[in-house]
Amino acid sequence: MVRRGKAAGEDDTLFSLAASRTEGSAPPLAERVRPARLEDYVGQPHLLTAGRFLLEAIRRDRVPSMILWGPPGSGKTTLARLIATQTKAQFVGFSAVLGNLAELRGIVAEAKERRAFRGERTVVFVDEIHRFNKSQQDAFLPHVEGGLLTLVGATTENPSFAVNAALLSRCKVFRLEPLAPADLVTLLRRALSAEGGLGALHIGAGDDALSAIAQDARGDARRALTTLELVAEHVRARGGDELTMEALEEATAHAPLLYDKGGEEHYNVTSAFIKSMRGSDPDAAVYWLMRMLDAGDDPLFLARRMIIFASEDVGNADPRALLVATAADEAYRRLGMPEGIYPLAHAALYLACAPKSNAVKNAWQRARALVEEHGALPVPNKLRNAVTRLMKEDGYGAGYKYPHDEGVGVVPGETYLPDELAGATSYEPTDRGDELRMKQRVEMLRASRKKD
Repeated sequence: MVRRGKAAGEDDTLFSLAASRTEGSAPPLAERVRPARLEDYVGQPHLLTAGRFLLEAIRRDRVPSMILWGPPGSGKTTLARLIATQTKAQFVGFSAVLGNLAELRGIVAEAKERRAFRGERTVVFVDEIHRFNKSQQDAFLPHVEGGLLTLVGATTENPSFAVNAALLSRCKVFRLEPLAPADLVTLLRRALSAEGGLGALHIGAGDDALSAIAQDARGDARRALTTLELVAEHVRARGGDELTMEALEEATAHAPLLYDKGGEEHYNVTSAFIKSMRGSDPDAAVYWLMRMLDAGDDPLFLARRMIIFASEDVGNADPRALLVATAADEAYRRLGMPEGIYPLAHAALYLACAPKSNAVKNAWQRARALVEEHGALPVPNKLRNAVTRLMKEDGYGAGYKYPHDEGVGVVPGETYLPDELAGATSYEPTDRGDELRMKQRVEMLRASRKKD
């Protein structure tokens, strides 16, 4: 269904509520107080201050295909609505969840007719564009690429992972940030006085209560406004006219952490956890560990990450690190929660404090590079087992010297790589932790194997 965004008085709007409501019920406060003018939009100064590309593009009505990427409640849909009121193009909504290819073909046909007969552009808004399936994205691509459709998508997911690379390359990505507490307080005060908001309740609010709501919302305007409406109704039901800290505490429960185990924030926090251990900061490491555990992340996922870390980032600088990490995994499997927190925290702290070396990772990557460069070189005959007489007659095992027969357990001048790779090195121990001792031994071993 096609509607111009500026036709705000129409009953059937582009951005109508997804769920039907019972007769007489009001839309949520966040819906009722959405700004109708770009000048009233709050937040995102990096996008919407004078001279910024996006603001100037909207004002000139030269909106490019774009993806608005940001966390919930950061103003993506509101901004899309305001673009709809500013543009002279036809603004069309398409559901990434419910839309189908037949509907898209209809949009394309109308867009072609509109451009041919009226010279009018078509802007298509796709909320939750990360839910686009491949066929939908492929169907959009040629029309966006050819300029028939201007795409405005909104998503909470990193578009680098969620949107087809070809389609993404035709769009400009604008990153929306969580709203600052001061911006949220501005929205809350506006909602308290707005005629379509809570103005009819005639409820006042102290700065401390509004600041507490803003802080608890963690940058999410929808969450802040929902809390405000809940508390205001609670105050009014008790015959009061002032939103206080006491009323706020009575009406709200502890909010869950902002964390999506299947989304980008999961990977962001995981990255912070690993980089804190790599940076040898035990305080940060245990903080991020508890952030993930308290948000409901799988403890076995965290144990697995620490086992990998023990070899990738500690390695032979402290060989015990791998034992500690694997022991933590085994201990958690026996204990479960909450006692399993102890071995997980134990391992995280040990790994953070351990000396660091990535020499193990470098060694296998260099060895793999040799394999990729030279292919499957033949095994030298001296290293082959002569398990049959024919093999022995063929020279298998000829010239092999048993290291244990040597005084220091090393055969002077012997090599074990293919002849084409003689002298190549992959493992370069560092001077950190136990690896310093290993470095000294590796240097001695390599020197002893060199031919005079």
